Amino acid sequence: MGLFQKLGFTGAVTPAIDWDLHPAETFAIFESWGGKTRVTSSKERFYYFFINLWEKPASLCLMERGIKFARVLAKIDAPQKLIDDATAGQGKTMGMDRHYGINAPLKDWLKKHVVNNDDASKVIPLEIDQDKESMISGLPGRHTPLPAAFTKVSLDTRPTAVLEDEVKGIVKTKNYFDSQHNPDGNFTNFLVDNNDEQTITDKVTGLMWQRGGADITSLRKMLAYVRKCNEEKFAGYTDWRLPTMEEALSLLEQKQNDKGLFLHPCFSREQPFIFLAEKREPGGYWFCDFKQGTLFWASGTIPGGFGRLCRNAE
Repeated sequence: MGLFQKLGFTGAVTPAIDWDLHPAETFAIFESWGGKTRVTSSKERFYYFFINLWEKPASLCLMERGIKFARVLAKIDAPQKLIDDATAGQGKTMGMDRHYGINAPLKDWLKKHVVNNDDASKVIPLEIDQDKESMISGLPGRHTPLPAAFTKVSLDTRPTAVLEDEVKGIVKTKNYFDSQHNPDGNFTNFLVDNNDEQTITDKVTGLMWQRGGADITSLRKMLAYVRKCNEEKFAGYTDWRLPTMEEALSLLEQKQNDKGLFLHPCFSREQPFIFLAEKREPGGYWFCDFKQGTLFWASGTIPGGFGRLCRNAE
């Protein structure tokens, strides 16, 4: 039984590994709509190995990737020294990502022991949850008052140009959780369900949030989405906007939920990282990554991202 057979691929054509695909390229290829032209259909799938540094020790994984689609299929039981050597030889990744490409020795090892070998004992499949997402919030109702133990907090609603060196200070301002800049942070919300199946309100910050949001698209189309929500009075309101960095940080929680996000489970898993209102100085755009629990930036004139809008409710 080979690699893909163990992972449940039963088609007549066996998928092929893309040995030249690097994690740093995937944003431009699959998400930013314009970095490269190699992907022509949303049904196309690409497979590549990468090193995951979000885990300690770092692990070697197999990724399945396409337009608007990504899932880690398996971990590979490779020698830790090979993984660590491949990481050490590459320095830091761009921005705040923690996915590294493989090097030549690791590639040779994979070909010999995993890809061109009928013994799949070193392949550890990961469970894939294909169940329909539950959107039961489990939150108190909209008329529930803020308990006396909580204090209302005012957040910065003015988007500005933010330097990378300023991020840590912003995160620490109100002790927001951020897996990279403040892993012990704990900003406490008091969320209530507005019983419209579309929004929740945080009684601490006075913000109303979309529970879902917009699919991945360019910044230009995202701004058009904001206008459309206001023109059509989404949930009955006309003042929806992209959140600021502080506002998005206020949603991050210390532990990943069952959907794999550092968020309350009332929010949809379909928006793993979202556009923020801030631009990066000297160039680029800021995003909040709910899957990694941190902030990151992307360069380019038309970066791609998801959207979750907010408004001042109180």
